[in-house]
Amino acid sequence: MKRKALALLSGGLDSTLAVKVMLDQGIEVEALNFISPFCTCTGKNAGCKSEAVRVAEEFGIPIKVMNKGIEYLEVVRNPRHGYGKAINPCIDCRIFLLKKAKEYLAESGADFVITGEVLGQRPMSQRRDTLRVIERESGLEGLLLRPLSAKHFSPTVPELEGWVDREKLLAIQGRSRKEQMQLAEELDVTNYPCPAGGCMLTEVSFAPKVRDIFDHSDELQMRDFRLLKLGRHFRIGPRTKFLVGRNEAENATLTAHVQPGEASIRWLEGGSPIGVVMGPVTPESLDIAARIILRYTKAAPGQSCSMKVVRDSGEERLSATNDFTDTDVERFRI
Repeated sequence: MKRKALALLSGGLDSTLAVKVMLDQGIEVEALNFISPFCTCTGKNAGCKSEAVRVAEEFGIPIKVMNKGIEYLEVVRNPRHGYGKAINPCIDCRIFLLKKAKEYLAESGADFVITGEVLGQRPMSQRRDTLRVIERESGLEGLLLRPLSAKHFSPTVPELEGWVDREKLLAIQGRSRKEQMQLAEELDVTNYPCPAGGCMLTEVSFAPKVRDIFDHSDELQMRDFRLLKLGRHFRIGPRTKFLVGRNEAENATLTAHVQPGEASIRWLEGGSPIGVVMGPVTPESLDIAARIILRYTKAAPGQSCSMKVVRDSGEERLSATNDFTDTDVERFRI
């Protein structure tokens, strides 16, 4: 009886190799790909989703793409196992993904789950002790096979039952990618992007923006996290945030994400970026937003300027003075 594996496939080097090793053993594979607003392993116009889809198409295997969703954001907000150096809940993230994989296991008709994890590659989530915790808390004990490091662990059910040949599995460990790159050459795996993967939650400079949303939001919205990669961010009220575009593309994207009750603002009398006031809009927040955005225009210091404000109720005008200094602006910057 031919056995089937459900693979967590990011489209990066390690997960791609794990799938190839299984396919070469005659195992049927279905891929599962998760997307979130925090992925950094992208081409200029492509994300992990498209890379995973490309790999799946190249290997001729089906793939299901899942959005991690609000449930995942709550995991990021309150991780049971804590954060790494930034705001990265790596252990809880792996548990979350593998729990979702287990839920999908029966529907997919797969017998076990595979990942591209490598022992010792990542300091938080790929230590021997944390890998055991992840396997146990995901409910996949015995059914989670890590083909690239399998020989460093006790045999799993697929190995004990002879579904896969343990002798053909690998014993890779550590942070170097040399063995994976050599294996890729041997298996004729080419054109692999983001060999080390990437998550913005691991970036120390990105963490304050995420914490700001958690600290000032009663209800999380995926939109707010998707926009973290765009524009300049300012906190101008307990529940009000102001984003300023840095170019025309960002201006267009920000404008498209304005929700009912929110407002966009720009200087009428000259070239100007677009700013979006997100959350409750008050006369005070509009005044602060106008004075911030004027710092990114050619308006003269102290100049009184006419501003265009667009809300769902229509357009309006307000007057604002370009009197904020750089220090004033930095008080609001996230």
